[in-house]
Amino acid sequence: MDVLSSLFDKAKEDGLVKGVKLPNDGPSVSHPFYADDAIIIGEWSSENITNVVRILRIFHLCSSLKINMDKNLFGMGVSSDDIGGMASSIGCNPGVFPFSYLGIKVGANMNRVVNWKPVYNIFEARLSKWKASLLSIGGRVVLIKSVLESLPNYYFSLFKAPCKVLADLEAKIRRFLWGGDEVNKKLHWVAWNTVTRPKIKGGLGLNNLRNINVSLLSKWGLRLKTEKEKFWVKVVEAVHKTKYNWNVIPFRASMGGVWCNIAKTFSKTLIDGIPLRFFFQK
Repeated sequence: MDVLSSLFDKAKEDGLVKGVKLPNDGPSVSHPFYADDAIIIGEWSSENITNVVRILRIFHLCSSLKINMDKNLFGMGVSSDDIGGMASSIGCNPGVFPFSYLGIKVGANMNRVVNWKPVYNIFEARLSKWKASLLSIGGRVVLIKSVLESLPNYYFSLFKAPCKVLADLEAKIRRFLWGGDEVNKKLHWVAWNTVTRPKIKGGLGLNNLRNINVSLLSKWGLRLKTEKEKFWVKVVEAVHKTKYNWNVIPFRASMGGVWCNIAKTFSKTLIDGIPLRFFFQK
């Protein structure tokens, strides 16, 4: 993959491939890789896309690794006819937003509950295999801590969960804790706020899902301050840079999207009445 990345870098230097140049002297985004997964990003033009395909063919000839062209071609601000025609000419499939990449929805509005369906499905799949009535309450607590509370972490680490999603998932956890399920309702003997307290304060040490979500999103603020040379930091700062120096976590509200929701978490989350963003130094 390092070789393939070098091929794209060389093609960019020679002007054969044009990535997307970000504003505010930001970097040019062209080929983010994760292990053996790749997304090629660039200007929409026949020449640009054709040169990308040529690079992939050269890589195939040099490495003997066959490129699977049964992939999707996406276009932003481009008609579906243009996308379909271009995809047909290079032998791949036209794609539509949203789509899944590395298990994450790309281009989906994650403020809508319907887009959290994969997380609901994972919860239901796990709970359907467990018989709460055959487990002691101690056993159910262990399963909740080790499995259920961890299932949504991948989504929670990037997206701010809607209140309804948090309420629905916690309702499933509560039912399982007290030995019930979707059909058989059981009495909840202790309030959820008490259950989620630390053991030294009379609770069972279970976590509040909202706190998990906020904690995971807060890590992005720490990483933004400590990983200045990382490519993703340069992208965020280029896209969300504003004239207001008091923004500890930069974001441009008009852009919307994932990063804005993360940044807003720092302003709206209060710790002893103090906004979370005050805990991050410039």
